[in-house]
Amino acid sequence: MNNMKLLNKILAGLLVVALLLPVHKAFCQDTKKGRLSIAIGYFTDNNKIPYLVAKVKTKIDGRFKTIAGIPLKLFLNSDSAGNLIANVVTDDKGEASATIPASLKSRWGKMPGHSFAATFAGNDKFSEASGDLTVGKAKINIDTTSDRKITATVYAMADSVWKPVKGVDVIIAIKRMGGDLNVNETATFTTDSTGRASADFKRDSIYGDTSGNITLVAKVEDNDQFGNLSIEKTVPWGAKFVPVNTFGRRTLFATAGRAPIWLMLMASSIIITVWGILIALVINVFRIKKLGEEVEGTKTLA
Repeated sequence: MNNMKLLNKILAGLLVVALLLPVHKAFCQDTKKGRLSIAIGYFTDNNKIPYLVAKVKTKIDGRFKTIAGIPLKLFLNSDSAGNLIANVVTDDKGEASATIPASLKSRWGKMPGHSFAATFAGNDKFSEASGDLTVGKAKINIDTTSDRKITATVYAMADSVWKPVKGVDVIIAIKRMGGDLNVNETATFTTDSTGRASADFKRDSIYGDTSGNITLVAKVEDNDQFGNLSIEKTVPWGAKFVPVNTFGRRTLFATAGRAPIWLMLMASSIIITVWGILIALVINVFRIKKLGEEVEGTKTLA
């Protein structure tokens, strides 16, 4: 009887171990998976359709690195099927972007502020993860005067009315190919109680297009309340750019056959000098060798 009880206890213990083993194995596998960090950025250009940029990264060897190929679901306000903005996959920079679709326009227009969520379901390498962002609805305007003064105004939606916002840092600059150029020595300007930030244009000698037009830009970057806002305006404040056709003329950046004469003479003289020195060294080596043979022959005769 005692043996039977002991056998039953052993069988019960083995059954418990068999049931817990898969759970323990799955838990161990899950702890070995990497953890992702998901950040969401909110952008509005020229007060038009806003869009989101989700960035995914993970910590490897103590450093954060972006991860490509991560599928994400972007949601507006809540992570339900009816609030899905888009299904996206991160690119080589670990980023994925999506505009807010027209199907969510009614939900977007009802409230002065919204929250966004990005979710990842997990895979063999990484555990499930999510990120969120809450922003208020805002816009930015830009105005100019004849004396070349630029004013950017920031508004936020409150009680269904656009109201000016105080204390927002605004970048007022000139849009260029290699990046934005400040309009003067000040990099950022802060809005006052009327929501305005003003700057004097002091880049009078800057080149524009063939008509002298340049593009001004006013931006709010990574603001905790409103995200990223930007607006552009074209003004005729630049110097006219007159393209000069140098094709077929001797210029510094022309092909070898059309290089400047002085450059060709300089290059030729360097080449001739170097080769002349090398040839002289070889001739002198043969002379020294011949002289050594003559001296050796004289010693032999003596």
